[in-house]
Amino acid sequence: MRIVTIIQARMGSTRLPGKVMKDLGGATVLAQVINRLRRATLVGEVVVATTHDAADDVIVEECDRLSVAFFRGEQKDVLDRYYRAAHAFGAEAVVRITSDCPLIEPETTDRTISTFLDRRPDYASNALQRTYPRGLDTEVMTSEALARTWREAREQYQRSHVTAYIYENPEKFDIVSVSGEADYSRHRWTLDTPEDLKFIRAVYERFGNDPNVYWRDVLALLECEPQLLELNCRVRQKALQEG
Repeated sequence: MRIVTIIQARMGSTRLPGKVMKDLGGATVLAQVINRLRRATLVGEVVVATTHDAADDVIVEECDRLSVAFFRGEQKDVLDRYYRAAHAFGAEAVVRITSDCPLIEPETTDRTISTFLDRRPDYASNALQRTYPRGLDTEVMTSEALARTWREAREQYQRSHVTAYIYENPEKFDIVSVSGEADYSRHRWTLDTPEDLKFIRAVYERFGNDPNVYWRDVLALLECEPQLLELNCRVRQKALQEG
């Protein structure tokens, strides 16, 4: 099965514009996401899906610098961007990652993909019944499930969030939830606000900006230094309908 991991990335962000190109430990946030994913063993080809907007030319330049493939598509219809990127790269299965997860973990990503390959559902995710920290989210779907979603999803938030139509319609899709052995869902390791950036930069700095820091080491750090959690503990996660 040909697996293609597609990372959605654009410069536009209402709460933290240009967040994917912010410096994090001497590299861009996007570079950290890509390089962490490259340590996973099951991700197949990694592709960055950005937009035709001129502001996103810098993302294409960063992809060239990192020798990673890219695809340019619709800005607001991210589902269409994913569908066309998957088709362009001949994907039989698509792994969805967002570029605002600079602590994305190769282990948890591989575990989600492995579960998908073993059980062969239409869709598998480690964020349906959340046990991992927010920011380690990995979704895997068949190209057929993605195509059906592209054809049938009508609501704007379903187009911008790519997979909402799938998990909102469990009667139409075979869905598998991947859970960890303990509940760490209270942790927020995603990047959406200046407060999130302060938190993630602090975590990287504690490990000497080592890009290969393991997620369980981050958990141990936060046990020892719980005050770090104060940096972004008041950030409210956006609802699906907010985009």
